[in-house]
Amino acid sequence: MDTKTVFSLLYFAFLAANRTVVSGAPSFSIDYKNNCFQKDGKPFQYVSGSIHYSRIPHYYWKDRLLKMYMAGLNAVQIYVPWNFHEEKRGVYNFTGDRDLENFLDLANQTGLLVILRPGPYICAEWEMGGLPAWLLQKPNIVLRSADTDYLEAVSSWMAVLLPKMRRWLYTNGGNIITVQVENEYGSYYTCDYNYMRHLRTLFQFFLGDKTVLFTTDGNTDREMTCGTLEGMYATIDFGTDVNISQAFSRQRRFEPRGPLVNSEFYTGWLDHWGDQHAQVDTQKVSRMLGEMLSMGASVNMYMFEGGTNFGYWNGADHDNRFRSVVTSYDYNAPLSEAGDPTEKLLAIRDTISKYYGFMLYRTKLPRDLPEDTPLISPLNGVHDRAYVSVCGVFQGLLERDTTLVMNLTGKQGDQVDVLVENMGRVNFGSKINDFKGLLSNLILGKDVLTDWQIYRLDIDGAIASGWPQSGQRRSSPNPVRGPSDGPVFYQGTLPPNGLAWDTFLRLNEWTKGQVWINGVNLGRYWPKRGPQQTLYVPGPLLSPTQPNNITVLELERAPPHTRVLFMDRPQLNSTAGKTSQLQTTDRQT
Repeated sequence: MDTKTVFSLLYFAFLAANRTVVSGAPSFSIDYKNNCFQKDGKPFQYVSGSIHYSRIPHYYWKDRLLKMYMAGLNAVQIYVPWNFHEEKRGVYNFTGDRDLENFLDLANQTGLLVILRPGPYICAEWEMGGLPAWLLQKPNIVLRSADTDYLEAVSSWMAVLLPKMRRWLYTNGGNIITVQVENEYGSYYTCDYNYMRHLRTLFQFFLGDKTVLFTTDGNTDREMTCGTLEGMYATIDFGTDVNISQAFSRQRRFEPRGPLVNSEFYTGWLDHWGDQHAQVDTQKVSRMLGEMLSMGASVNMYMFEGGTNFGYWNGADHDNRFRSVVTSYDYNAPLSEAGDPTEKLLAIRDTISKYYGFMLYRTKLPRDLPEDTPLISPLNGVHDRAYVSVCGVFQGLLERDTTLVMNLTGKQGDQVDVLVENMGRVNFGSKINDFKGLLSNLILGKDVLTDWQIYRLDIDGAIASGWPQSGQRRSSPNPVRGPSDGPVFYQGTLPPNGLAWDTFLRLNEWTKGQVWINGVNLGRYWPKRGPQQTLYVPGPLLSPTQPNNITVLELERAPPHTRVLFMDRPQLNSTAGKTSQLQTTDRQT
């Protein structure tokens, strides 16, 4: 296999759900044909978390958003509490802790998209569900209905709020991708479709009819029936105590086509005075999150950080009896009430990280380059190693802190691929806010490279599902065994021998890359840099009765004889070990 084929495979076999085109007019829509969101015309899946700016002091907003981004999220979901901004009728406050546009700007700077939930009702265990208490000055008012007094107040508020939000829509250059209308309306007794139609008209008037509007309702037929309306995409919410397939089947009954969406996946729960502190099992959260993401579903975790009900802003429940919500809205969330990472955050980060690892950036040469022309990372923006090819031919690499310049040749319009490898995030000290990918411009001679297409590569997922063995041709005459520069996949098998013992894999003369056995990622190898020379292979990974599939992604250069060694002891500092098995791998063709 030549390197050109490898980059094609990276594109076609490992293209994950998210791709961003950094040029042209931004767009966000629902692709009903392919059952997904489309961002800039390409499939998109969001991994989001809820935080409430009204429950976090504004001087901590950026800290919380950065922690969300560092956990692997690409979006944040927020409520807008009406009563937080209009405590007195006609008097609006959007300053300090109420500066919603500042929050949106910080999210945008952080790289997070926004799922906006402006109500007018939000629930959120917040005072009166976000509705201002002055509405009750009309003693016969019917809240959350087509009642004239209520609609008049709602319309006046939305005429203030929504115009502020319009410039923050993704299609207008901002970061708001979707907007929820009302909130879990199907659980309210009125079931007033005229009310929902009025809201739909208001939102479309102020935000434009191209904005993706959606509803969120609980996992019952009654709630989905009363809470949904044509023209607003119906999503569902559920926690760890339900069957995922059954829940999404219910969403499918109301939205036969389009993306699967869990708008409130409960990472924890609220507390009432007199109750035990609520807790939701970390392993259940991470396992179910992984299952939903592997289905291609978009997921919002409620909450990602709960925060605090400062002052008198806590809500209350009244089902069989009145129960007041406590001051803390910690919610047993991944970030604690004070914004500290928890074990749940680490588990969620690890789950999300299974869908990252490598990113592919693609653009075109802006002009002919008949002679070597320097490609420079002037601000050390490659995090962490970038493997660069032109028209599929490997031309060199850039490495964080080490190699900031390499040379390119090619013709105007030639395709440039930059495969960026995440070598691990900083885990200690002042630089743990360690973002990955291309963090700043690459300069080619006198030109700044632009118009990038960005692909998230789910290599682990593809290999776990059987690639490349499942994609082999029936016959492979005259396989090429010589070395090839740049990223190349190799695959082979280890015949069964009736044993499944712990062993250690050594890749003599290989350079750097990743190894999978039977779809399980063993980790990185880098014998050229050392000191580690072997990878541990747990015995249960090996089948004693069936051929064992071995896949190697060599990123730089393989040896002339592409074989791997199985040894009975590790070599962690170039020490000698006894060879117990020898296997030659075949190059995938």
